[in-house]
Amino acid sequence: MTRPNTARSHRGFTLIEVLVALAIVSVTLMAGLRASATMTRSTERQTGRVLAQLCAENALVQVRLSRQLPDVGDTQRDCPQAGQTLQLRLLVQPTPNPNFRRIEARVAQGGVDLLQLNTVVGRY
Repeated sequence: MTRPNTARSHRGFTLIEVLVALAIVSVTLMAGLRASATMTRSTERQTGRVLAQLCAENALVQVRLSRQLPDVGDTQRDCPQAGQTLQLRLLVQPTPNPNFRRIEARVAQGGVDLLQLNTVVGRY
């Protein structure tokens, strides 16, 4: 009868080695997931700002193209952009020179301010 060789080498990983490898992989995946979520939020925020800028610039260009000095006051309206509805607020204020008006265009979505643009228009 032969005795089994107790000194022979076993191949494979121990349970500790497998658990350490799994911990390293899980930490790496969590870091990647967090980075991906941050990039997604940043992209959504940037898209909102671009749409808000289009909305505000279109409103200010429309005022300039009307070729009339706008009345002093505060108006609000919806501004649809790329399937989203933004809220546009135009605040027209007098200036020390009666031939000019200061216009502030604020764009919000869901109560959160996205952008504010200011300009001055004059009498044509």
